[in-house]
Amino acid sequence: MIETTPGWFAPGELEQIRAHLPIVYVQAVPVRVDAAGEVTSVGLLLRISPDGEITRSLVSGRVLHHERLRDALLRHLEKDLGPVALPNVPASLQPFTVAEYFPTAGVTPYHDPRQHAVALAYVVPVNGDCSPRQDALDLVWLTPQEASSDAIQHDMHGGQGTLLRQALAHVGCLS
Repeated sequence: MIETTPGWFAPGELEQIRAHLPIVYVQAVPVRVDAAGEVTSVGLLLRISPDGEITRSLVSGRVLHHERLRDALLRHLEKDLGPVALPNVPASLQPFTVAEYFPTAGVTPYHDPRQHAVALAYVVPVNGDCSPRQDALDLVWLTPQEASSDAIQHDMHGGQGTLLRQALAHVGCLS
């Protein structure tokens, strides 16, 4: 099959690139906020891992060649949350953190066995109706306290639980 979307690679090409270069990603923690701007709930995706385990995850995806970060963030939010999620991407694209994923476990709290990846992480309020798409089974809204619990953290892989706790601390939900 010939790929006609600019910026995408065939699976073999991507595997070769991942073996030699860090890949840039955006990650988003979707949240609902009240009228005062306080986070009231956090959206986590339910997915099936390659080994068949049900996991929770954040919105995440690669930045394409010649794609603005804002556009990549919007594309992945729509891909995972649906076209009427109505994300409120911040005017300043300053991430709350940069997560560096390594194929070797233990180098950082973030691990991706496929690659060395650099992820710019954002907290993004969403105002619309969210319906999971692509490979997500469901989207579950949790209170910040529930989202930071050990049980939820256990369901998140590759350090995404750590990233979620950092996001909650960034918006003042954890001390």
